[in-house]
Amino acid sequence: MKYNDLVSAIKSPIFSLNDLALSGLDVFDYQLSLWVKKGHLIRLKNGLYAFSRDKEKLQGEGIAFLLYQPSYLSLETALAWYGFIPEIVYAYTSITAKTTRTFENACGRFIYRHVKSELFWGYVQMNTDHGPYLLAEPEKALLDYFYLNLSRIDNEEDFENIRLNEEEMEKTLDKGKLIKYLDAFGVKKMERWAKRCLP
Repeated sequence: MKYNDLVSAIKSPIFSLNDLALSGLDVFDYQLSLWVKKGHLIRLKNGLYAFSRDKEKLQGEGIAFLLYQPSYLSLETALAWYGFIPEIVYAYTSITAKTTRTFENACGRFIYRHVKSELFWGYVQMNTDHGPYLLAEPEKALLDYFYLNLSRIDNEEDFENIRLNEEEMEKTLDKGKLIKYLDAFGVKKMERWAKRCLP
């Protein structure tokens, strides 16, 4: 099979080996490796590829969703998205009910932090021109952060070092929802820090 045949058959910027099989395409691993080497394709992970010519259409959020499912963007990525932290975030950080994983490819660094399946909720679907992804609600993003970083937040100074934007939190957070979600976590030590963020 020629590369041009692949381009004609696959219309999405990102495709998997499963997509190739469903399209009835007979593509060998060595061909995909060759097209990656020649710069025609980007290997996002084993079995998941993107067309290099479509790189400007690729969104990190969408890639994060496709790389490892089930997952939703949360933690530093979501906190920065809502304006709760001032930092520019250089990795896409997600929550997953599967094991913790990290992927690195030409499109960035993608980190997946594990939570038990009972805590895998509190996200919304975001739709883009190039496909959907899941994003934590602001209250859940904050609580996910406290939950997974509790060992590093021991005192007032540790809390201040997160540099949370109180003004943005006051505008965005739903007090009732934050309390309800906090109760669902059932972790006493989180209460002190979560309640400090209440509008």
